[in-house]
Amino acid sequence: MASQDWFDKDFYKVLGVSKDISEADLKKTYRKLARQYHPDSNPGDPKAEAKFKEISEANSVLSDPEQRKEYDQIRAMGSGARFQAPGQQGGGFEDVFGGMFGGGGGGGGRGGQQYTYTQPGAGSQYDDLLGGLFGGSSGGFRGFGGPTRGRDVTARATIDFLTATKGDTIKLQTADGRPITVKIPAGVSDGQKIKLRGKGEASPDGGEAGDIVLTVTVRKHPVFERDGLNLRVNVPVTFVEATLGATIEVPTLGGDPVKLKVAPGTPSGRVLRVKGRGVETSKGTGDLLAVVQVAVPAHLSAEAREALEAFHAVEPQENPRLELLSKAHE
Repeated sequence: MASQDWFDKDFYKVLGVSKDISEADLKKTYRKLARQYHPDSNPGDPKAEAKFKEISEANSVLSDPEQRKEYDQIRAMGSGARFQAPGQQGGGFEDVFGGMFGGGGGGGGRGGQQYTYTQPGAGSQYDDLLGGLFGGSSGGFRGFGGPTRGRDVTARATIDFLTATKGDTIKLQTADGRPITVKIPAGVSDGQKIKLRGKGEASPDGGEAGDIVLTVTVRKHPVFERDGLNLRVNVPVTFVEATLGATIEVPTLGGDPVKLKVAPGTPSGRVLRVKGRGVETSKGTGDLLAVVQVAVPAHLSAEAREALEAFHAVEPQENPRLELLSKAHE
C-alpha cells in the first residue's frame, strides 16, 4: 500500500543520496537518473520502467520541501510501525498519527473505505491514506474520497523547420476527435516535449483532467541547420573568390539574402557571422553562421587549364600539408 510506503521505502536510498542533500543536488541527481532509466531510452525494458517509476516516486516526495519534512518526521517517528487492515484493533494508523492529528484516527481507516490517487501517465491506482493528510503532490494525491486526477496522454507532432524556428500556433486532433490548439514556442528543438495542461483524459469522478505531453519532431531543412540559437549554412565560393576576395549573397531563413565580404585568402571552412539572423526566442537571439566551402570546378576548358597551369608555375611553392605531416609524428 502507498500509505505503508512512507514507512517501508527509503527514498534517499532509492536515489542514492544522503539525507542532508541540498535541493539543487537532489535535482541534478534525479535528472541524471531519469535520463538513464526513462522508458524512451530503454524501450521494452520492464526493469528500467520500474526503476524509473521508483525514482520518480522518491523525487516527488523529496523535491517538495513540505512533503520531505513530513516524510523525515514519519520515518523517524514510525520506525517499525505497520498499518492494519480496516477493522483490526490497535497499533495501526490511529496509534501512530492519533496524537499528531488530535486522536481518533479521523475515521478514515475503520469503515473499509479505500482512498486512491492516480500516478501521472500510469493510469493505475494505489491505496493511499497519506494523500489527504499531507496535501497531495504533483503525483495527484486526492485523499479521503476526493476526486482522482485524469490520466496523462502522450502525443507526437511533426512540424517544419521554419515553424520550429519562428514559432506558430497549430491545430491537432486528439484520438477521441477533440480539436486542440497548440502554441509552438520559437526555437523549439527536435525531440522537445511540450506539456498541454488539462488537455489529457478527463477525471472519472469530476477531478482535474490529465495533461497531454506532446513530443515535437522537426523536419530537416535542405539548407539550414540548428546550432543552439544559431543557424548554420554552408556557402560555396569559387577558387577565385576565395583567393582574391569578393562580396557574396548568403540566404537567410524566411527573409531576403544578405551580403557578406569574403576576405582575400579565405580558406574552406572559415565561418562568417551575421549577427542577429539566427533563432529569436525569449531567452535571446542567435546568429547566422555562414561556413565557406571552396568549390572546385569539375570541368575546365583548354584555355582555363592553360591559365591555371601558368598560375601554378608562378604560385608560392608552399606545401599546405607540411604542418599536418609534422604533427602526425609528434
